[in-house]
Amino acid sequence: MSGRSQNAERVVVGMSGGVDSSVAALMLKRAGYDVIGLFMKNWEDDDDDAYCSTRQDLIDAAAAADVIGIPLEAVNFAAEYKERVFATFLAEYAAGRTPNPDVLCNAEIKFKAFLDHAMRLGAQHIATGHYARLRKGRRAIELLRGADRAKDQSYFLHRLTQEQLARVLFPVGELKKAEVRRMAADAGLPNHAKKDSTGICFIGERPFREFLNRYLPHAPGPILTEDGRRVGEHVGLAFYTLGQRKGIGVGGRRGASGEAWYVARKDLESNTLTIVQGHDHPLLMSERLEGVEASWIAGAAPPAPSRHSAMTRYRQAPAPCTLQRAHNGVLAIEFDQPQWAVTPGQSAVVYDGEVCLGGAIIGGAERVARDAASSALHAAG
Repeated sequence: MSGRSQNAERVVVGMSGGVDSSVAALMLKRAGYDVIGLFMKNWEDDDDDAYCSTRQDLIDAAAAADVIGIPLEAVNFAAEYKERVFATFLAEYAAGRTPNPDVLCNAEIKFKAFLDHAMRLGAQHIATGHYARLRKGRRAIELLRGADRAKDQSYFLHRLTQEQLARVLFPVGELKKAEVRRMAADAGLPNHAKKDSTGICFIGERPFREFLNRYLPHAPGPILTEDGRRVGEHVGLAFYTLGQRKGIGVGGRRGASGEAWYVARKDLESNTLTIVQGHDHPLLMSERLEGVEASWIAGAAPPAPSRHSAMTRYRQAPAPCTLQRAHNGVLAIEFDQPQWAVTPGQSAVVYDGEVCLGGAIIGGAERVARDAASSALHAAG
């Protein structure tokens, strides 16, 4: 569609410099919308070229916007990010949990601070390059998994509200990643082959432990095997996560089975890290979890206890489960098959088929560890 009507709806597209958001802007421009690109700078601490590519990302976003033929505005949300996302991120790590900053960033920055800014620009909608889809149901807007299951990002969007979804467009949600790259190449977008980012939301791809070192104190303690044998010393429980295999610091101690070591439990009270051998060790498997701070896309009312599926980490296939309880912000889920390394602080996201219903933050490590330990004892007995 050439040109645009003066009455065209305005859409502000969050452009990160990556190919997905650039193609989202391209598709909306071609569909006749009045499109404005918005580049968000949300991190300022040690923002240098070594790991954080903010400057290059802005250059890439500007180059793509120029080809598409849309204006690009840069806005700084660093203060909002530090207050609403990063403070919680550090507090969760200090408490021994492993938070997912992308989930909180979407709820607090991309679909709140960004949305508010876009409305001030006179926009009717905002758009992003997320691989997710929307559908108008009988009672509410439904959030669906992306058509490209390998790239589906509904997991990160499960805390969005009906008010937010009513303003959002996900143009690439119906496409496969290969189609997005092909569309970008055909349009001459200079970032059509740019590598996908895998770093923390807005912080970049720094070595993670090195990054945490700057913000969290070290509190060394013993590394124990499941039978209580001391095999090393950890640098601080905040620097480890359940299921972790690399970087534990016991590489030369292969143990009786000769299998790799995995982090199975973090005990804050005794400041001990328990490790086990073998990917499928019973202490790494959990059949049940409880979640807190539950959020449901359709509104305040949670889904009724019934059969569903759930993900406990990104890029995991939704696993069949029973939603046993969802009340007052708490949910309880029992899986048909034990799930590996269910990690406190991560999100448990509930689905009904391809529809994302919402989810919650997985509860305390002690509870998950006890459940796993109980299963192990039953198996041994």
